[in-house]
Amino acid sequence: MSAKTNTPAGDANAMLVQAAGLFALCQGRKSVINRLTAPMPDGTKDAEQKIKAESENTYMPIVQAKDLTRGKGDEVKFHFLQPDNAFPIMGSEYAEGKGTGFKIGSDTLRVNQARFPIDMGAQMDQIRSPYDLRRLGRPKAKFYMDHYIDQSQLIQMAGARGFHYNKEWMVPLAADDRFAEIMVNRVKAPTKNRHYVADGGALTGVIPNAGDLTITTTDLLDVDVVDSIATLVDQMELPPPPVKFMGDEAAEDSPLRVLLCSPAQYNAFAKQEKFRSWQAAALNRAANAKNHPIFRVDAGIWSNMLIIKMPKPIRFYAGDAIQYCAAYDSEAESQVLVPASFGTTHAVDRALLLGGQALAQAWGSAGQSGMPFFWSEKDMDHGDKLELLIGAILGASKIRWGVEATNGLQYTDHGVIAIDSAVPIIGARM
Repeated sequence: MSAKTNTPAGDANAMLVQAAGLFALCQGRKSVINRLTAPMPDGTKDAEQKIKAESENTYMPIVQAKDLTRGKGDEVKFHFLQPDNAFPIMGSEYAEGKGTGFKIGSDTLRVNQARFPIDMGAQMDQIRSPYDLRRLGRPKAKFYMDHYIDQSQLIQMAGARGFHYNKEWMVPLAADDRFAEIMVNRVKAPTKNRHYVADGGALTGVIPNAGDLTITTTDLLDVDVVDSIATLVDQMELPPPPVKFMGDEAAEDSPLRVLLCSPAQYNAFAKQEKFRSWQAAALNRAANAKNHPIFRVDAGIWSNMLIIKMPKPIRFYAGDAIQYCAAYDSEAESQVLVPASFGTTHAVDRALLLGGQALAQAWGSAGQSGMPFFWSEKDMDHGDKLELLIGAILGASKIRWGVEATNGLQYTDHGVIAIDSAVPIIGARM
């Protein structure tokens, strides 16, 4: 007779079992951001596969490392093989000593502990309430943690928090004293070669005009701008690498990148008659990709871009500052303002063109559980009051390299391009 799974009260493994279940739930959550995640490359395998033009179909926008255990520090270091020109030695010309060397760059990210405590009330609160507050507490805590993870990843990839705010945000505005610590790693404005602005049906870089961003309320993210993005990626040096979803049989012959749009940008697309055919193209792609869920989340495909909606807008209202990098060879940040003429009818939203390996997410090992997540319940005031807590050891950072490009050093966000456009809004800032 097979044994039944049982974790009795007081069992020494109770904490471990609960933490394992939580980690599985978090990693399996059905969010757009989580569906863009794969393991971080290990050792030299990823570089070898790129050189050979091979892939394991795990070339995703978000890559994660889970091996930060106790005693190994709070940082993850990852490396980059610099591009090089190499020309052949012809005929009998002496070749010895003329080999092309390897140049390797690196970047790091930190992890920190994030915790959400939930006040479960006192004995009399439990008696007076018609609901089981304890049963409500755990889902509420998990809701907070899941949204914090998704939002912090989105902010890091976008290179800005933006100024949209409502009760659904788990990350405060950048002006809040807690912002830097909550984000763990520095939020980096897009590099100059990865930051563009809608300009009619085309794209420009960030152009200041007497301190304001050069943009009008008619510079929307429309099909012509999407075509301009596709043309830009086809012609630019060192574009973000394509995304390859597990099971996608067309990944090699018809590579995709993900255009992550704000809800307002996406809704403008959805009104176009062409969008129905874009959705049909996404469903057809799903049929050849083992029905990967990313193709079925109100997605559309156009110009080799998978167009999907981000969970929250990265939005800048009239008068708000947008950080940008003015030079290719520097990470120094400048700022421009959204024109006052945008008033309360329009704002600037940021879309993200995601390629492979745009963001690195790291997980540490909590001492309470030996895993990235942990639960805690604590009685207070002689057992009258109860507090529940969810915690995690984590950190995320946009992947950036100082790339030795043809025209000199260019700081480059490896897998993400920011595209700012005007959007109509329904009223004053939230």
